[in-house]
Amino acid sequence: MTTSTAAATRTTAPLGRLLGAELRWVLRRPRTLVVLGLLGLVPLAIAIGIATTGGPSAGRGPGLVAQVAGNGFVLPVVALGLSLALLLPLAVASAGADAIAGEAATGTLRGLLLAPVGRLRLVVMKSAGVVTVAVLAVLVVAVVGMVAGTVVVGGAQGTLVTLSGTTLGVGEALGRIGLVAVWTVGQLLAVGAVALAISTLTEHPLVVLACVLGGLIVFGVLSAIPSLDWLQPVLLTTGFSAGTDVLRDPMPLDGLGSSTVRALVYVVLGLAVTAWRMRRRDA
Repeated sequence: MTTSTAAATRTTAPLGRLLGAELRWVLRRPRTLVVLGLLGLVPLAIAIGIATTGGPSAGRGPGLVAQVAGNGFVLPVVALGLSLALLLPLAVASAGADAIAGEAATGTLRGLLLAPVGRLRLVVMKSAGVVTVAVLAVLVVAVVGMVAGTVVVGGAQGTLVTLSGTTLGVGEALGRIGLVAVWTVGQLLAVGAVALAISTLTEHPLVVLACVLGGLIVFGVLSAIPSLDWLQPVLLTTGFSAGTDVLRDPMPLDGLGSSTVRALVYVVLGLAVTAWRMRRRDA
């Protein structure tokens, strides 16, 4: 009786301890720190470029980038939009690749599969690491963008001039920035879920990165072909440009809503495949 009780106790490792160990491993990984540092340079580079070239008055900077001049609150939105094209998915895909395929390549995954953790708990633990990277990556871009926009770019104190020509106060401007940051995290979670699913199929992290980033590039190409408009609802990258809708007044919600639903579908499918593969994976 005592033996069976001890065995039962060993099979229920504290989830909080597992999550803490996973987060420490993720945050101490040099690759994560390097990627976060590079992401912080994106808004800073935009701010310095706008400040040194004189912005739209000098005829420089396409589209939204030109709107940053004298309107610093636009910078975090623009930086998030530009980073979502490649750098942010790269950060999350890298985390998903290392979470399972990376550990399989180093042999540590075998120990986790044999440990009294539980396969579904292992999926939760690895998913938490990917979510953490996604949130931190977006926070770095948004916060550095806010600081750089205020200090380097400047503009009317405490206001945001929308693309519609209206002016928003500091409270509503911060709310719009917070909304696009949360929305961006949602898009990245879809990328991370796909990366985790692919990561269960290989022991090579670079294969996961190639598949995820290559897939996003292919999606982007397909979305640019007019005759393939019928594919738009299923392409994850279709809604990647919807974040700039927060700069309009009134703010349209169709693009943000549809892209969020699409990302949620990818998250569910990706995690379902990950859980299914991990439950059937040999140690």
